[in-house]
Amino acid sequence: MTDVVRVPIVAEPPPQYAHSDDAGADLRAAEAVIIEPGHRALVGTGVSIALPEGYAAFVVPRSGLAAKRGITVVNSPGTVDAGYRGEIKITLLNTDLSEPFEVAVGDRIAQLLVMPVSRAVFVPVAELPNDTARGAQGFGSTGVSDAV
Repeated sequence: MTDVVRVPIVAEPPPQYAHSDDAGADLRAAEAVIIEPGHRALVGTGVSIALPEGYAAFVVPRSGLAAKRGITVVNSPGTVDAGYRGEIKITLLNTDLSEPFEVAVGDRIAQLLVMPVSRAVFVPVAELPNDTARGAQGFGSTGVSDAV
């Protein structure tokens, strides 16, 4: 079993892990909405948490909704900082071109991952070391396939 962090929560029902080895706990809709094709909606979960310092929570899409219905989280991963105490709301996007998506109260609409995070100290330098294989090559520099 991995480390367990206790997170105070106000929620009815609280997020749940579907399986004992799941990384993300399911977040449920606290309101009903219909998301038309190509549109987005901010959906409340009724969940508020108090993360300990040194932790953050990340809201990510549910793979089944993405694959089967084209539903994703717009700003994925959505970051919940340790100091935030408001309701976690999720901006869902319906990428389907023809079918609206109906969200009912209680539907599992996203997942919440709670993770320890490091605090960076940014150190100004004149230039960065360029001794990596990739260096400053931009987006897509590693290609799509290993085929020559």
